[in-house]
Amino acid sequence: MRQEYIEKIYAGWLAKIIGIRLGAPIEGWTYDKIKNLYGELYHYPVDYKEFAADDDSNGPLFFLRALEDGRHGFDLKAQDVAEALLNYAPFEHGFFWWGGYGISAEHTAYLNLHNGMTAPESGSIAQNGSTIAEQIGGQIFIDTWGLVTPGNPDLAAKFAKEAASVTHDGNGIYGGIFVAVCISYAFVETDLLKIIEKGLFYLPADCEYTKAVRAVMAYHEAHPENWRECFGYIHDHYGYDKYAGNCHIIPNIAVMILALLYGEGDFTNTLCICNMCGWDTDCNVGNVATIMGVRNGLEGIDYDKWRRPINDFLACSSVMGSRNLMDIPYGALYIARLAYALSGEPMPEPWRQIAEQQIDGCHFEFPGSTHAIRVCIGNQGGEKDTRESYIYNTEEAAYTGRRCLKFIAKPVEAGESVYVYKKTYYRPEDFHDSRYDPSFSPLVYPGQKLHGSAMIPAYGDDALVCLYVKDLRSGEILEGPKEQLRKGEWKELEFAIPAMEGALLGEMGFCFHVQGVHTQVFDFTGMIDDLYVNGTPDYSILFEKENEEVWTGLHREISQFSKLKGLLYLEQGQMHLSCSDLAEAYTGHHDWKNYRAEFSFTPLTGEKHRVNVRVQGAIRSYAFGLLPGGRAALLKNDHGYLILQETAFVWENGREYTVAVTVEDNRILAEIDGCRLTAVDEERPFLAGAVGVSMEDGSHARYRKIRISPV
Repeated sequence: MRQEYIEKIYAGWLAKIIGIRLGAPIEGWTYDKIKNLYGELYHYPVDYKEFAADDDSNGPLFFLRALEDGRHGFDLKAQDVAEALLNYAPFEHGFFWWGGYGISAEHTAYLNLHNGMTAPESGSIAQNGSTIAEQIGGQIFIDTWGLVTPGNPDLAAKFAKEAASVTHDGNGIYGGIFVAVCISYAFVETDLLKIIEKGLFYLPADCEYTKAVRAVMAYHEAHPENWRECFGYIHDHYGYDKYAGNCHIIPNIAVMILALLYGEGDFTNTLCICNMCGWDTDCNVGNVATIMGVRNGLEGIDYDKWRRPINDFLACSSVMGSRNLMDIPYGALYIARLAYALSGEPMPEPWRQIAEQQIDGCHFEFPGSTHAIRVCIGNQGGEKDTRESYIYNTEEAAYTGRRCLKFIAKPVEAGESVYVYKKTYYRPEDFHDSRYDPSFSPLVYPGQKLHGSAMIPAYGDDALVCLYVKDLRSGEILEGPKEQLRKGEWKELEFAIPAMEGALLGEMGFCFHVQGVHTQVFDFTGMIDDLYVNGTPDYSILFEKENEEVWTGLHREISQFSKLKGLLYLEQGQMHLSCSDLAEAYTGHHDWKNYRAEFSFTPLTGEKHRVNVRVQGAIRSYAFGLLPGGRAALLKNDHGYLILQETAFVWENGREYTVAVTVEDNRILAEIDGCRLTAVDEERPFLAGAVGVSMEDGSHARYRKIRISPV
């Protein structure tokens, strides 16, 4: 596998997010409405405060995890992707459009799977009918199957067929195969006609999808001058009125082909033409953008126009709150790591080390990448303000690898502090809107170690530097040891964050304490590299300090938690969870390995109460449970809860219990009121994961405190 494919994967994934953001504000608009309001639309329609989670990025990122989580390894089967859907999607909220059974293809397939059906039956025409099975979703979630198979369209087609069949059939599957193959082939071919032909090679020549693509190609060949006339042809022959359902795949692939042909290889023209056609804009532009991002590379994407407003930020809305803040370089490197594994080749340095040790850190090795870093200026008391600042990815220097992030802040006076940081938790007020119900758990916790490297260039000004975190509960800024920077020399920093109770860490980064004796204002320049966190947390969640986060009238979350299902609320300083059938909610980080989790909770009604550890999603975790008939048990949730060990334990509703669950490698130990349960999992053990609470069959419990600490 050629090393330059790593950068092209980043270009493709970045372009996907650009396309989604470009199309999202006018999703569902008609061609006429867009033309009447904007005329020509060659920019983002909305300057988002932060762009909230979107289904078009959720699906590609989380379905791809089937390659690692699935039971068939790299011999991917539809059921592996089906279980990824069940594992990472919350029940009927967030993630994608829950339009109802028999209306939304994804919702229909999800409920089929949730109630015991397997894939590909879950998305089949035989089960759901052709109208549902041939909606657009078969291709809009498919991009990563092309990105993970660079230059290998055979494998892209195989993966895409399995993945699309979970929720779609017929033309819905053909669309997934076509888009994935075009993306894969764009790594090795720049001729757009050849890319399109390669996609068609894997489809039946007489299927409706192929016929629509070829019709648009023929129209372009005869009339190559005016894309708007071509859209008129599409509208008359392949418009929405010709197809049943909410969002059929055929009209939308027609405008995608139009854009690829009339855009004439230019990234901006291709995306904007696609967007101005209307219909399912974020889906269509996202797919087209991925093809063009791979084909044209980073150099073909205008930085100031398209990349700077995004700043590498990506919000998602899975059930795993810590996975909902993985930035764009994370997604690209995760895809690249899988691509190398599929090829059977070792990843080259420095990519291998980054992927193994700090894949969700800030390494800046992708050209132009920023990892959503921000800069602001404040005084030594920690109160920050916003003045003029700039960030640049540069090859001017690097602590490791080839690149770092350079920043300029101005005006700055001696004695002030410049904060260069990454937000590690987001609240509703940080976002412009809420479309697909995001929820978050922090990326950094008390007790962990924060790492980073900093430098002042030879032409810079004197400063001390330290790593810091900010507690959103108290507003307190906690700083690590201050180090004097010598101009032109990197300083490697480490900060052991102290253990804390009730904290919520919302920032991590560098604080540059600017030195000098004068009061003259000046521009302050510095560089940072390799910002990441590791280690076991040591902290407590005190529910008396948590709060309800209101996104919309129908979208409410408890801070730090992501809910799978059930009624979750705060009352009198405690968190409550209840259900009619099942309920689960999770917090913490997906990458925690060995730790001790202590839960103080009171069962109130019902007979099935659980606390969870090593949570990797809705169908992957361990749990300690209070069960009917005076029993307690250790359980494993591997697409259904199974008892690992159980014992007699007389318990009662209305009494508070404290249970400590320790996970160390593949051993699980639970202790409650002098009772000990131990299990060793020898079959596909879960070796990392977050924590949570869960229940079944009409149960209700309240929770006062959760404490996480090292083993």
